[in-house]
Amino acid sequence: MANILVTGGAGYIGSTLVPNLLNEGHNVTVLDNFMYGQTSLNQLAHLKNFNVFNGDVRIKSDIFPILKQADVIIPLAAYVGAPLCNKDPIGASSTNKDAIFMMLDYLSKDQVVLMPTTNSAYGTGTFCTEESALNPISLYAKDKVEVEKKLMDHPNSISYRLATVFGMSPRMRIDLLVNDFVHRAVTDGCAVLFESHFKRNYVHVRDVSNAFIHALNNFDAMKDEIYNVGLSEANISKWDLCEAIKKYVPRFTFIEAEVGKDPDQRNYIVSNAKIEATGFQTQHGLDAGIQELIKGFKMINNRKYGNV
Repeated sequence: MANILVTGGAGYIGSTLVPNLLNEGHNVTVLDNFMYGQTSLNQLAHLKNFNVFNGDVRIKSDIFPILKQADVIIPLAAYVGAPLCNKDPIGASSTNKDAIFMMLDYLSKDQVVLMPTTNSAYGTGTFCTEESALNPISLYAKDKVEVEKKLMDHPNSISYRLATVFGMSPRMRIDLLVNDFVHRAVTDGCAVLFESHFKRNYVHVRDVSNAFIHALNNFDAMKDEIYNVGLSEANISKWDLCEAIKKYVPRFTFIEAEVGKDPDQRNYIVSNAKIEATGFQTQHGLDAGIQELIKGFKMINNRKYGNV
């Protein structure tokens, strides 16, 4: 049993991970600023091994007192994705990079850090392993690359380069690519694709949670390394993703745009062999995730200002 601090624990990944950590018997403290007004952890308030603070990871007086108590830190607090980072680059870099640097400088060498970074660091590439050259395109990816460099100087750390995450979560995100395309299929029945041949890797949010628990349970064998974390069967193009969705939403129509290009120029295939060699296996396939999302979107009305 460990004392675990999860920053951003009420977010998309955190609201799936935190209950699983509690079920494993750990004491879990969450620091989150609840910037989206989410109530994704309400159901945990009765648990004695759960604690929560409303605060900002950039403010020393918010984070330092609870950092002292943690055996393990999982820093999920972030401005995630290129559009949000471009909208507020100062907020993004101060949270995604500066706050992490501050945290790493404060920690003792014995404290464990399990850090989510990103496949986006590869930018463009044919087949990417952890040894491949990095070519980050977005501010988000560039900050994550800088964080990973500093993280690897901290003993007792692991970096997880996460694939694009998908699936239902208590704090839902519809902007992520699989989630977005399924939502479009269910609600609009159509999508226009830019550069539909671009490929990337995907991973279910529950498999991300499982990967962090795997790291905790196998830390001595895995520490001080970088691992890609993704669903190996899901290194696919946007067109192939739409074909997979159409199997379950037959009315879904999608076409290739004749002009224009995708502002997101990521295009790569990623190897997950390194983490698989540690015994980790994903449990949630793309097809099952699509079916889950179709069911989930029956419960989500994203048309705040619509009449229907």
